[in-house]
Amino acid sequence: MSSTAIGTILLFTVFFGLIFLRLPITFSLIASTLAAGFYLQVPIAAIFQRMGQGVYSFSFLAIPFFILAGEIMGAGSITNKLVKVADLFVGRFIGGFAQVNILASTFFGAISGSATADVVSIGSMLIPMMEKQGYDRDFSVNVTVTSACQSMIIPPSHNMIIFALAAGGVSTGKMFLAGIVPGLLIAGGLMLVTYMIAKKRNYPRGRAYTFQEGVTILKDGILGMMTIVIILVGVTTGFYTATESAAIACVYSFIVTFFIFRDIPLRAMWGILKRSVRTLAMVLAVISAANGFCWIMSYLQIPALITNMLLGISDNKYVLLILINIFLLILGCIMDVAPLIVITTPVLLPVINQIGMNPIQFGMMMLCNLAIGMCTPPVGATLFAGCAVGKIPMEKCMRGILPFYVVMLAVVLLVTYVPAISLTIPNLLMGM
Repeated sequence: MSSTAIGTILLFTVFFGLIFLRLPITFSLIASTLAAGFYLQVPIAAIFQRMGQGVYSFSFLAIPFFILAGEIMGAGSITNKLVKVADLFVGRFIGGFAQVNILASTFFGAISGSATADVVSIGSMLIPMMEKQGYDRDFSVNVTVTSACQSMIIPPSHNMIIFALAAGGVSTGKMFLAGIVPGLLIAGGLMLVTYMIAKKRNYPRGRAYTFQEGVTILKDGILGMMTIVIILVGVTTGFYTATESAAIACVYSFIVTFFIFRDIPLRAMWGILKRSVRTLAMVLAVISAANGFCWIMSYLQIPALITNMLLGISDNKYVLLILINIFLLILGCIMDVAPLIVITTPVLLPVINQIGMNPIQFGMMMLCNLAIGMCTPPVGATLFAGCAVGKIPMEKCMRGILPFYVVMLAVVLLVTYVPAISLTIPNLLMGM
C-alpha cells in the first residue's frame, strides 16, 4: 500500500475515531492533521503556518462584527419587539403562536445569523408561552428548532462569509442576496406544515391588534430590522464591503440598544463582549484547524480522487447532485457547520465546476443541507439547544419532527435543480 493511501486512511481514521469519542471538533481536526503529517514527514511548522493563514483574511473581520451585533441586539429587548411584529402579522391565524415563532426566527436570523442564539432567545420566550396556550411541548420545540436553522440561510450569515472565502473569493454580497428566496421558502414551508398540524390538533389562534397598536409595534420593530437593510443595501450597491457593513451594523445595534431603547445598562456591554469573544474564539479556532486539515487533504490529492470517483460513478449532472446532497446531509449529521464548509468546499467545487453549476448556487445548496444537519442527531447543535430550552428528551422531540424535515429537504431539491431560486436576485442587483 502506498504512503499516500496509508496517510489518507490515518487522517480519516484518527479524525472520525476522535469524533465518535466526543472530542471537540477543533482538537479532532488538529490531532488527525498532525498524525497524518508525522507519518508523511511533513514539517510541522508548515502545518501550523497553514492553520494560521486560514484566518489571515480581511473578510474574516466581518465575522466578529456580526457576532457582536447579534449579541448586542439579543441582550436587549430587540427579541421581544421582533416577536411582537411577528405576532402582529400572523398571530391571529390558526396555530398563531407557532406561526409567530417561525416568523420571529426569520426576523432574528436576519440580525444574529446564529441558529443556536435564535433557539435560546426565541425558544426560551415562546416555548413556555405556547405550552400555556395548549400546544404540545414536542411540537413547540420542533417548530423552534427547525425555524431557527433559517439563520444559516437568511442574510447576513457568517457561514456565507466562510463559504465565500473557502470557494476562492466568491462575492459575499451575492451570497447574502442568494439566501433571501431559499430562506423565505423554508419559512413559508414550515408555516404551511404548522398550519396543517395546528388545524388537525385544534391549536388556538392569537389575538388581533388594533390599528394604533399595530403602528406602535411596527415603529419599535423596524428599528431592529433596519440592521439587515443597512447591510444588504450597502453591500449590493457597492457603497461598502461586507466587512464594513458588519462594522456599521455593530455601531447601529449599539446605538439602538443602549441609547434608543435603553432597556439594559451600559455596564452590560462587558458581558456582551465576553460572550462575543468566546463565540469568536470557537469559530476562528475551528476554521484554523479545518484549514490545516484541508491542506493535508490537498497534499494527499484527496480532492482530485473524490472528483474522479464521483465522475466515475456517473456523468449525469442530476445523479451527481443527488450524490453530493446525500454526502452533505450525512456529514451534516456528524460534524459542525464551519469546519464542514472549509473542508468540503475545495473537495466538491471541482466537481461542481465540471458539471457547470454556479458556485453561488452550490453555496446555497450546501448551506441548506447543513441547516438540516443543525437540527439532526447526533451532533445537531440547534436540536440539543432546543431540547434543553424546552426541557424535553431528544427521543420525544424526534417523534414529530419528520414533516418539518420534509419541507427543508424539498427546499434543498428546489435550490439544487432550479438555479433561479438562488441566482435571480444576485444577478438582478449585482450583475452576472
